[in-house]
Amino acid sequence: MDSQAISRAVRDILIAVGEDPSREGLGSTPDRVAELFTELYAGVGVDPVQVLRDAKPVASSESERGELVALRDIAFHSICEHHLLPFEGSASVVYAPAGAIVGLGTLATLVEVSAARPQLQERLGEMVVQSLVNSAVAAGALVVLSASHGCVRFRGPKQTLTTVTVAAAGTLSEGAARHEALLLAGAEESA
Repeated sequence: MDSQAISRAVRDILIAVGEDPSREGLGSTPDRVAELFTELYAGVGVDPVQVLRDAKPVASSESERGELVALRDIAFHSICEHHLLPFEGSASVVYAPAGAIVGLGTLATLVEVSAARPQLQERLGEMVVQSLVNSAVAAGALVVLSASHGCVRFRGPKQTLTTVTVAAAGTLSEGAARHEALLLAGAEESA
């Protein structure tokens, strides 16, 4: 990440909106924003599948894995790629273990790394389920994301609304298994 380029760009934006970037209160703002962007965009260039491959598998026999593993209410924040405004909410991740299970913290890290980039909410869900399946951690995965978007709050309708999206892959993408996963995620079948 080029922090100096970000700092220069923020300075240019302040000038473009009629501000004086050297005035008291704004003098350090370009550097602060550059530091913030380093955190907000930490997932750019990071393959979420690698998060799962690097995770230490939880020792378990096939009979100890259970049919489904669910982790609900994982807080996340991301950046909408259309307006570069934040969206934030919670994710519920359900997966059917394939060869092993991963720690619950690994699921939270997967969501965090996947969210730390500019994108759409729908793509975030797809990235998480595809990472679980493509890494061979899961035979199937389902993710329910519930978020409020800065672009809806500050532009257009200027409302604080919640958007819910569902992404599924593998054995949890249809039928009774999907229904059970939606219930574990805390969603209705109509979602």
